[in-house]
Amino acid sequence: MSRKTGRPSRPVARVVTRGLDRWQLLRLFSGLVVAMVIGIGVGLEIAGPSSSEASVASIRQAEAQRDVAQIGELTTMARNTKQLLTAVVSGLAATQPATDAQLAGWQQIVRQETQRYAVTVSGATATNVARGAFRGAVDMLSVAVDAYALARTMAPGQQQALLDVAARQRTLAVTTWSVAATQLDQLNVDAGNGHQHVYLTDRPDGGAMTSDGTPEGTKP
Repeated sequence: MSRKTGRPSRPVARVVTRGLDRWQLLRLFSGLVVAMVIGIGVGLEIAGPSSSEASVASIRQAEAQRDVAQIGELTTMARNTKQLLTAVVSGLAATQPATDAQLAGWQQIVRQETQRYAVTVSGATATNVARGAFRGAVDMLSVAVDAYALARTMAPGQQQALLDVAARQRTLAVTTWSVAATQLDQLNVDAGNGHQHVYLTDRPDGGAMTSDGTPEGTKP
């Protein structure tokens, strides 16, 4: 005899599914949009540079631009000084004594250039080193001219010692200037200006550095 299936003792709950009306859909959509906007904003804040990082980058860019400008200014100044000092350097090495007019001209030149390089300009370390070496070279050449002038006031038998001092100071000045010129040449290459040569002499006097022969403005 088959068993009959009876009704359950407890009523089965009915699941009633209702559709969302348009206002509920609008609120849901608005919530999703707000969440998306917040998420994008947080992502950009995390991925993008902070205000401090942007400030540091701006400062570095300004310093780089300032340094390039200072390299150009120092190159122009050194080139002008070279043209003036060439007569002094060659005159101190000449075998013939200078005339009073020549000596007065040397004194005026070194006095003028000493004052020019005495002006302190703050810049990048590499540029400051080159500028300081140029200033030191001009000061040494000024001492050489002073020693030469003093020797002319001495008795003939007492002049040679001071003339030797003047010659040594001249050599030191040329050597120191060559170090500055080499540094400046590299600075110009790094700044994109190509090779710039401002050496006082083409001969390695006293171990002075000289140009490598690369044409002016040549870029690697």
